[in-house]
Amino acid sequence: QVQLVESGGGLVQAGGSLRLSCALSGRTFSSYAMGWFRQAPGKEREFVAAVSRSGLSTSYANSVKGRFTISRDNAKSTVYLQTNSLKPGDTAVYYCAADFTALLGVATKGEYEYDYWGQGTQVTVSS
Repeated sequence: QVQLVESGGGLVQAGGSLRLSCALSGRTFSSYAMGWFRQAPGKEREFVAAVSRSGLSTSYANSVKGRFTISRDNAKSTVYLQTNSLKPGDTAVYYCAADFTALLGVATKGEYEYDYWGQGTQVTVSS
């Protein structure tokens, strides 16, 4: 059984940074493309960033491009989301997800393509 556990969320002032982590257990980490999504109060969950199985391909939502960086450490079975220059509009619960069916070089963007989800970590950005 695959389990995803996020950490690293918290309260930060606008312009600050947080590093989110998501550890996968139960299966071989390198078999999954990994993604981060977020959901703000009253809004639908939206794509933030994704990384391919090898880590060589990434994709980002336009709203975070240039500020957020996704990376993975297959030896540690962990995916990271470095968030810089945070804005109040980035406030949300951030979820990581794992896609078992992704092709080798694909950084999956579609929410419904993901097979497993973490429980989420809250990021709050104050103005």
